[in-house]
Amino acid sequence: MKKLLIAASILILAACSSSPEEPQVNFIPQTTTSQNKVVDNLMYSLDSKDVRSAQYVALVDSGRNNIQPIHAKQNIRITLESALQEQLQSKGFKTSVNSENSVSLEIQQLLVNVQHSVMSNEMDAKITLQITAETPSGKLVKTFNGSASKTGTFSASDAQIEQIVNDVTSLVLSEIANDAELNNYMKERF
Repeated sequence: MKKLLIAASILILAACSSSPEEPQVNFIPQTTTSQNKVVDNLMYSLDSKDVRSAQYVALVDSGRNNIQPIHAKQNIRITLESALQEQLQSKGFKTSVNSENSVSLEIQQLLVNVQHSVMSNEMDAKITLQITAETPSGKLVKTFNGSASKTGTFSASDAQIEQIVNDVTSLVLSEIANDAELNNYMKERF
């Protein structure tokens, strides 16, 4: 009887594990690194939080009340924090756990809305990131927004959704890297 129970449990677990998974896309935005260091090992601590109401990166609406969420294979918060750290490191900033200077990244929005049918698709991507650079004497809070729209023939593929989410995120990371006000604040006060 015990062997039968174990065999039945294994079959149930095997059936559960072979059920189809939700589609996922790779979240690999491009960073914008600097060729020249603008500071020499100025220390800062880095933290991030994801305050989005849902963790998927795309919603695919194929009509008839059929809406499917698509998640990223990578952790969005960790990926964006690593990208920001890489960008700052290329400028000469150095992360430290006990610095009195800090940079905070808040992910407020990252979503691609996809409307598609068999013959056409429309994709609208939006991203909002908030960066806070803080020192003992004050702080600078900046919000960076990005959006992109794309239309195409036939239904949207996972690869097309992956491309638009990575492209719009890369553009916002570039905007953060090249923001004169943020760069000057950190350079002068850190």
